[in-house]
Amino acid sequence: MSNLLLLTNALEPSAEVLPALGLLLHPVRVAPAEASALIDAPPADVVLVDARRELVQAKSLCRLLRTTGLTCPLLAIVTEGGLAAMNADWGVDDVLLDSAGPAEVEARLRMAVGKLSMTTEDTPDEIRRGDLIIDEATYTARLRGRTLDLTFKEFELLKYLAQHPGRVFTRAQLLQEVWGYDYFGGTRTVDVHVRRLRAKLGADHESLIGTVRNVGYRFVPDRGESNATDEREPARR
Repeated sequence: MSNLLLLTNALEPSAEVLPALGLLLHPVRVAPAEASALIDAPPADVVLVDARRELVQAKSLCRLLRTTGLTCPLLAIVTEGGLAAMNADWGVDDVLLDSAGPAEVEARLRMAVGKLSMTTEDTPDEIRRGDLIIDEATYTARLRGRTLDLTFKEFELLKYLAQHPGRVFTRAQLLQEVWGYDYFGGTRTVDVHVRRLRAKLGADHESLIGTVRNVGYRFVPDRGESNATDEREPARR
Protein backbone atom coordinates (compact mmCIF):
# COMPACT_ATOMS: atom_id res chain seq x y z
CA MET A 1 0.00 0.00 0.00
CA SER A 2 1.05 3.58 -0.67
CA ASN A 3 0.44 6.51 1.66
CA LEU A 4 -1.46 9.15 -0.31
CA LEU A 5 -1.74 12.87 0.39
CA LEU A 6 -4.75 14.49 -1.28
CA LEU A 7 -4.63 18.28 -1.56
CA THR A 8 -8.16 19.59 -2.03
CA ASN A 9 -10.66 22.09 -0.71
CA ALA A 10 -13.61 19.82 -1.40
CA LEU A 11 -16.07 19.32 1.46
CA GLU A 12 -16.32 15.55 0.96
CA PRO A 13 -12.89 14.63 -0.48
CA SER A 14 -13.06 10.84 -0.68
CA ALA A 15 -16.51 10.73 -2.25
CA GLU A 16 -16.27 13.84 -4.40
CA VAL A 17 -12.72 14.13 -5.76
CA LEU A 18 -11.79 10.56 -6.70
CA PRO A 19 -14.49 8.05 -5.68
CA ALA A 20 -12.30 5.08 -6.64
CA LEU A 21 -10.04 5.77 -3.64
CA GLY A 22 -12.85 4.60 -1.38
CA LEU A 23 -12.59 1.15 -2.94
CA LEU A 24 -8.83 0.84 -2.51
CA LEU A 25 -6.77 0.08 0.59
CA HIS A 26 -4.33 2.97 0.38
CA PRO A 27 -4.32 5.27 3.44
CA VAL A 28 -5.39 8.76 2.34
CA ARG A 29 -4.57 11.93 4.25
CA VAL A 30 -6.51 15.04 3.16
CA ALA A 31 -5.05 18.54 3.44
CA PRO A 32 -5.91 21.99 2.07
CA ALA A 33 -4.87 22.68 -1.52
CA GLU A 34 -1.83 24.78 -0.65
CA ALA A 35 1.90 24.11 -0.56
CA SER A 36 2.14 24.88 3.16
CA ALA A 37 0.08 21.75 3.82
CA LEU A 38 3.24 19.69 3.25
CA ILE A 39 4.80 21.15 6.38
CA ASP A 40 2.44 19.43 8.80
CA ALA A 41 1.46 16.49 6.64
CA PRO A 42 3.03 13.07 7.29
CA PRO A 43 5.40 11.68 4.67
CA ALA A 44 3.56 10.52 1.56
CA ASP A 45 4.41 8.12 -1.25
CA VAL A 46 2.20 10.00 -3.72
CA VAL A 47 0.74 13.51 -3.66
CA LEU A 48 -2.59 14.04 -5.42
CA VAL A 49 -3.78 17.53 -6.38
CA ASP A 50 -7.46 18.21 -6.99
CA ALA A 51 -7.44 19.99 -10.37
CA ARG A 52 -11.05 19.39 -11.34
CA ARG A 53 -11.86 23.07 -10.97
CA GLU A 54 -9.82 26.28 -10.90
CA LEU A 55 -7.23 24.95 -13.33
CA VAL A 56 -5.04 28.05 -13.08
CA GLN A 57 -4.75 27.76 -9.30
CA ALA A 58 -4.19 24.01 -9.49
CA LYS A 59 -1.42 24.44 -12.04
CA SER A 60 0.26 27.08 -9.89
CA LEU A 61 0.08 24.75 -6.89
CA CYS A 62 1.65 21.87 -8.81
CA ARG A 63 4.49 24.06 -10.04
CA LEU A 64 5.03 25.43 -6.55
CA LEU A 65 5.14 21.97 -5.03
CA ARG A 66 8.00 21.07 -7.35
CA THR A 67 10.05 23.98 -5.98
CA THR A 68 9.70 22.71 -2.40
CA GLY A 69 11.96 19.73 -3.02
CA LEU A 70 9.07 17.28 -3.40
CA THR A 71 10.54 13.97 -4.54
CA CYS A 72 7.54 11.64 -4.52
CA PRO A 73 5.23 11.31 -7.55
CA LEU A 74 2.83 14.20 -8.10
CA LEU A 75 -0.48 13.43 -9.81
CA ALA A 76 -3.28 15.78 -10.86
CA ILE A 77 -6.92 14.75 -10.69
CA VAL A 78 -8.89 16.33 -13.54
CA THR A 79 -12.20 16.06 -15.32
CA GLU A 80 -12.32 14.84 -18.90
CA GLY A 81 -12.82 18.42 -20.04
CA GLY A 82 -9.72 19.51 -18.13
CA LEU A 83 -7.43 17.16 -20.06
CA ALA A 84 -7.07 19.75 -22.82
CA ALA A 85 -5.32 22.10 -20.38
CA MET A 86 -2.71 19.57 -19.26
CA ASN A 87 0.87 19.92 -20.50
CA ALA A 88 4.45 19.57 -19.31
CA ASP A 89 4.35 22.99 -17.64
CA TRP A 90 2.25 21.53 -14.85
CA GLY A 91 5.22 19.53 -13.58
CA VAL A 92 3.09 16.50 -12.69
CA ASP A 93 4.09 12.89 -13.20
CA ASP A 94 0.69 11.69 -14.36
CA VAL A 95 -2.98 12.63 -14.66
CA LEU A 96 -5.98 10.84 -13.18
CA LEU A 97 -9.53 11.31 -14.42
CA ASP A 98 -11.91 11.83 -11.53
CA SER A 99 -14.15 9.21 -13.11
CA ALA A 100 -11.41 6.56 -13.28
CA GLY A 101 -12.26 3.17 -11.82
CA PRO A 102 -10.32 1.53 -8.99
CA ALA A 103 -8.34 -0.75 -11.31
CA GLU A 104 -7.05 2.18 -13.36
CA VAL A 105 -6.27 4.29 -10.29
CA GLU A 106 -4.41 1.39 -8.69
CA ALA A 107 -2.41 0.77 -11.86
CA ARG A 108 -1.41 4.43 -12.25
CA LEU A 109 -0.39 4.73 -8.61
CA ARG A 110 1.67 1.56 -8.88
CA MET A 111 3.35 2.76 -12.07
CA ALA A 112 4.11 6.19 -10.61
CA VAL A 113 5.76 4.74 -7.52
CA GLY A 114 7.58 2.09 -9.54
CA LYS A 115 8.87 4.59 -12.07
CA LEU A 116 10.28 6.74 -9.29
CA SER A 117 12.17 3.83 -7.76
CA MET A 118 13.69 3.02 -11.17
CA THR A 119 14.90 6.56 -11.76
CA THR A 120 16.30 7.27 -8.30
CA GLU A 121 19.31 5.00 -8.24
CA ASP A 122 22.40 6.27 -6.47
CA THR A 123 24.41 8.90 -8.30
CA PRO A 124 28.02 9.83 -7.45
CA ASP A 125 26.74 12.89 -5.58
CA GLU A 126 24.04 11.09 -3.62
CA ILE A 127 24.08 8.93 -0.53
CA ARG A 128 20.97 6.82 -0.01
CA ARG A 129 20.20 5.16 3.27
CA GLY A 130 16.64 3.91 3.24
CA ASP A 131 14.31 6.91 3.24
CA LEU A 132 17.22 9.33 3.68
CA ILE A 133 18.81 10.93 0.60
CA ILE A 134 21.88 13.13 1.00
CA ASP A 135 22.82 15.20 -2.04
CA GLU A 136 26.41 16.39 -1.79
CA ALA A 137 26.12 18.53 -4.92
CA THR A 138 23.37 20.74 -3.51
CA TYR A 139 24.11 20.28 0.20
CA THR A 140 20.59 19.07 0.87
CA ALA A 141 19.24 16.11 2.79
CA ARG A 142 15.74 14.71 2.25
CA LEU A 143 13.87 12.29 4.46
CA ARG A 144 10.87 10.60 2.81
CA GLY A 145 10.65 13.54 0.42
CA ARG A 146 10.90 16.18 3.15
CA THR A 147 13.88 18.54 2.87
CA LEU A 148 15.68 18.87 6.20
CA ASP A 149 16.61 22.38 7.31
CA LEU A 150 20.23 21.73 8.30
CA THR A 151 23.15 24.00 9.02
CA PHE A 152 26.40 23.33 7.17
CA LYS A 153 27.96 21.43 10.08
CA GLU A 154 24.78 19.46 10.74
CA PHE A 155 24.77 18.44 7.09
CA GLU A 156 28.45 17.47 7.18
CA LEU A 157 27.99 15.44 10.36
CA LEU A 158 24.97 13.57 8.98
CA LYS A 159 26.76 12.95 5.70
CA TYR A 160 29.90 11.62 7.39
CA LEU A 161 27.96 9.22 9.61
CA ALA A 162 25.81 8.04 6.68
CA GLN A 163 28.93 7.38 4.61
CA HIS A 164 29.98 4.81 7.21
CA PRO A 165 26.77 3.02 8.28
CA GLY A 166 27.18 0.93 11.41
CA ARG A 167 30.68 2.18 12.18
CA VAL A 168 31.15 3.70 15.63
CA PHE A 169 33.03 7.00 15.93
CA THR A 170 34.23 8.61 19.11
CA ARG A 171 33.37 12.24 19.71
CA ALA A 172 37.01 13.13 19.20
CA GLN A 173 37.07 11.36 15.83
CA LEU A 174 33.95 13.18 14.66
CA LEU A 175 35.33 16.47 15.88
CA GLN A 176 38.48 15.87 13.86
CA GLU A 177 36.78 14.61 10.69
CA VAL A 178 33.89 17.08 10.54
CA TRP A 179 35.24 20.18 12.25
CA GLY A 180 38.89 19.76 11.26
CA TYR A 181 42.27 19.66 12.92
CA ASP A 182 42.29 23.39 13.64
CA TYR A 183 39.09 23.37 15.67
CA PHE A 184 39.75 24.07 19.34
CA GLY A 185 36.25 23.51 20.72
CA GLY A 186 35.40 20.61 23.02
CA THR A 187 33.67 17.35 22.21
CA ARG A 188 30.49 18.77 23.72
CA THR A 189 30.02 20.42 20.32
CA VAL A 190 29.41 16.98 18.80
CA ASP A 191 26.71 16.17 21.37
CA VAL A 192 24.93 19.46 20.69
CA HIS A 193 24.91 18.89 16.93
CA VAL A 194 23.71 15.29 17.32
CA ARG A 195 20.85 16.47 19.53
CA ARG A 196 19.86 19.08 16.94
CA LEU A 197 20.09 16.55 14.12
CA ARG A 198 17.84 14.11 15.95
CA ALA A 199 15.29 16.83 16.56
CA LYS A 200 15.24 17.68 12.85
CA LEU A 201 15.02 14.03 11.82
CA GLY A 202 11.90 13.76 13.94
CA ALA A 203 10.63 11.23 16.45
CA ASP A 204 10.16 8.49 13.84
CA HIS A 205 13.71 8.75 12.51
CA GLU A 206 15.86 10.12 15.34
CA SER A 207 17.21 6.61 15.96
CA LEU A 208 19.11 6.82 12.65
CA ILE A 209 21.85 8.31 14.80
CA GLY A 210 22.62 5.77 17.49
CA THR A 211 24.58 6.33 20.69
CA VAL A 212 27.08 3.71 21.81
CA ARG A 213 27.42 4.39 25.50
CA ASN A 214 30.82 5.56 26.68
CA VAL A 215 32.12 5.46 23.11
CA GLY A 216 30.38 7.75 20.63
CA TYR A 217 27.90 7.69 17.77
CA ARG A 218 27.07 5.65 14.71
CA PHE A 219 24.61 5.73 11.80
CA VAL A 220 21.95 3.03 12.11
CA PRO A 221 20.48 2.39 8.62
CA ASP A 222 17.90 -0.10 9.80
CA ARG A 223 15.59 0.89 12.63
CA GLY A 224 15.03 -2.75 13.37
CA GLU A 225 18.70 -3.41 13.85
CA SER A 226 19.66 -4.45 17.35
CA ASN A 227 22.96 -5.25 18.94
CA ALA A 228 23.30 -6.42 22.50
CA THR A 229 26.59 -4.60 22.94
CA ASP A 230 25.30 -1.25 21.75
CA GLU A 231 22.96 0.87 23.81
CA ARG A 232 21.22 3.72 22.10
CA GLU A 233 20.12 6.51 24.37
CA PRO A 234 16.81 8.28 23.69
CA ALA A 235 17.18 11.52 21.78
CA ARG A 236 17.53 14.57 23.97
CA ARG A 237 15.89 17.83 23.08
